[in-house]
Amino acid sequence: MNVIVAVDKNWAIGKDNRLLVSIPADMKMFRQETMGKVVVMGRKTLESFPNGMPLKNRTNIVLTGNREYKVKDAIVVHTIEELLEEVKKYPADEVYCIGGDSVYKQLLPYCDVAHVTKIDFAYEADSFFPNLDQDPQWSVTASSEEQTYFDLEYQFLKYERK
Repeated sequence: MNVIVAVDKNWAIGKDNRLLVSIPADMKMFRQETMGKVVVMGRKTLESFPNGMPLKNRTNIVLTGNREYKVKDAIVVHTIEELLEEVKKYPADEVYCIGGDSVYKQLLPYCDVAHVTKIDFAYEADSFFPNLDQDPQWSVTASSEEQTYFDLEYQFLKYERK
């Protein structure tokens, strides 16, 4: 399974159920990486999308403890075990965990590749991704040139589990 995330220099990912910043090249990379694949997310992440609707041209799987929760055009699961059973139906390299923070933390042990957009700025935030630079199980295996969006510098990094 893959994980895909944009983090700031403190590994922050969001505030008030919103992304910290929207960088067009990051959004484009996200679309290219996940189009036609499986995206796994928590309920709050889904509800943060336009109209709270699943992403088009992808298989959307929502992990929520709410057993009453239903959403059109998405598969809803309620436990990690149920989720892991569901994703067995798809090639592991085509499954992407897309957040939020509690889903990232629960699924990271099952992921082997992390696509990280690292933004060289510290935002005010209330949700974070585990710091892979401090985790000896992970190492950077690919990195892009540093890029700029207005005055923000960022880089696309690929981490792989050792």
